[in-house]
Amino acid sequence: MRRGMMESLLIANRGEIARRIIRSAKMLGIRTIAVYSEADAGLPFVREADEAIAIGPAPARESYLSQTRILEAARKSGAAAIHPGYGFLSENADFAEAVEKAGIIWVGAPPAAIRAMGLKDAAKELMQASGVPVTPGYMGADQSEERLAAEAENIGYPVLIKAVAGGGGKGMRRVDRPQDFAELLASCRREAAAAFGDDRVLIERYIANPRHIEVQVFADMFGNCVHLFERDCSLQRRHQKVIEEAPAPGLEAATRAVICDAAVKAARAVNYVGAGTVEFIADASEGLREDRIWFMEMNTRLQVEHPVTEAITGEDLVLWQLKVASGEPLPKMQDEIAMNGWAFEARLYAENPAAGYLPSTGRLDHLRLPDTIRVDSGVDQGDDITAFYDPMIAKIVTHGPNREAALSKLAAACAGIEIWPVKSNAGLLARIAVDPDFRAARIDTGFLDRHDDRLVATEPSESAIDSAATALLKNTDSDPWTALTGFRISGADDKRVRIRIGDHLHWGQSRPELEANTVAIGETTVLFDAGSAWPISLPVASEVEASQGAGDGAILSPMPGLVISVDVADGDRVAKGDRLLTVEAMKMEHSLRAPFDGIVEKLQVSSGIRVSENQLVVSIVKEEV
Repeated sequence: MRRGMMESLLIANRGEIARRIIRSAKMLGIRTIAVYSEADAGLPFVREADEAIAIGPAPARESYLSQTRILEAARKSGAAAIHPGYGFLSENADFAEAVEKAGIIWVGAPPAAIRAMGLKDAAKELMQASGVPVTPGYMGADQSEERLAAEAENIGYPVLIKAVAGGGGKGMRRVDRPQDFAELLASCRREAAAAFGDDRVLIERYIANPRHIEVQVFADMFGNCVHLFERDCSLQRRHQKVIEEAPAPGLEAATRAVICDAAVKAARAVNYVGAGTVEFIADASEGLREDRIWFMEMNTRLQVEHPVTEAITGEDLVLWQLKVASGEPLPKMQDEIAMNGWAFEARLYAENPAAGYLPSTGRLDHLRLPDTIRVDSGVDQGDDITAFYDPMIAKIVTHGPNREAALSKLAAACAGIEIWPVKSNAGLLARIAVDPDFRAARIDTGFLDRHDDRLVATEPSESAIDSAATALLKNTDSDPWTALTGFRISGADDKRVRIRIGDHLHWGQSRPELEANTVAIGETTVLFDAGSAWPISLPVASEVEASQGAGDGAILSPMPGLVISVDVADGDRVAKGDRLLTVEAMKMEHSLRAPFDGIVEKLQVSSGIRVSENQLVVSIVKEEV
């Protein structure tokens, strides 16, 4: 039913998501209303909206997940519509119904479609009935540990445990051995209960050489449904997407037609309206074949990676959402949608790949992002990255006439990123973009795990060390009797110098041809090199390299977070690698384990306690023989 373009829009989300929606809404002359938590009061999306309403404390359950507070903000502001963004309440059918009951336009999928696709087991049964192929596995009602373990044995290891109500990589565990099943099942259920309020799971066959391919679909209220081609989201870590691209490399036209047709069929099966993504898992061991691609799930919302689809089609998907929700037909029919070129999106996260990808928090004292390509970011220089929400800093998007051109742009863009003192994965992204296997599209979902050692920089490169030496020597005394380099009465000077980079000392060689990119940030000199950031200085004479590891048995929390489980008590004997406790931060669980065989001397925390970075949580002593 046509009802005219909405006049005002409340955005029930935050950060780059809110900024993205505001941008398209303003193009249509729609008044925008932001909602924000106490932690987000100073962020750009709050300033950019026409109106902004505070909705509660920092924890998401007390703000962005509070249906009552968001609906009250909509009533207070007179919002004609609510856009949930992606994440938070975007796939909550009860909230969608409450919005519509309040007489407000819901810019999202119909509640019935959300419910139909929200539970993975029911969705797979529906897809099977609709002729869409699904991954083999167990989706039964019997959720006992014994039954699930037996089904895993029947399927054959490795298997994948997945939360029935899961999404976004949450509530998923790969199990390689029967003896690990119980522990990983418990962890998966805990995470699923915390994230979705539902700890039920299903068991699937784990695909050995999987490619993750998804199709963007769009439908209106008049029965029209189209696809906007596919995206390849195979480059993942812990089931969280890192780099996406469109189209999928190696996907031939005939196979593309099959999976895109299946995606439209899936959307029609639930009378879909709006933007949605149908995700498929492909066994790529013999290339992308139509008989080895299976339905995995449908996300009844816009996806984080939608910009790559926008880049290759030239369409604004948020604009489409707003028009469809206002009762207009799809802006284009299938034969009017064309694919042009290639696009990549890299997710820039606040995390430290060299420390096991632990989240990084703090103030962005220095932030330089590319300014010649599309960058969707929720923060500016001077803003804070907190432990309360997703650790994404920005999405780096490139487009070119072909894959090689788009990827070269991505490599250059990521290499030029500067962030300090918050740690980021910019250097990792830059190395992925120039990796020969990635450039040759030899990828699957295990790519990062297999190549972690060559993609994660735990030490600066030789060129970075020399760049640091070159930069520091420019500011030192040139007097040969006090200079830091080696003066010789005859022959050329020895231009090597001992320098500190991070926590380690290195010998660097001054090289005049190097253009070192250094910045003074506060009292720290920082070297930026291919996306990585290194604090550099000249050491004092008595310095030695810092010792590594937890050899003294003092276990520190590696990041701020919430202790969600404790597995030991004072006096317990533990073996090296035993789990001691689990800390949750930025929606992820991190297990702290014993560094050696010993006895728990003192447990400093309990479940439910919030800890800070480097806080002592437990101490272990070696057992005397």
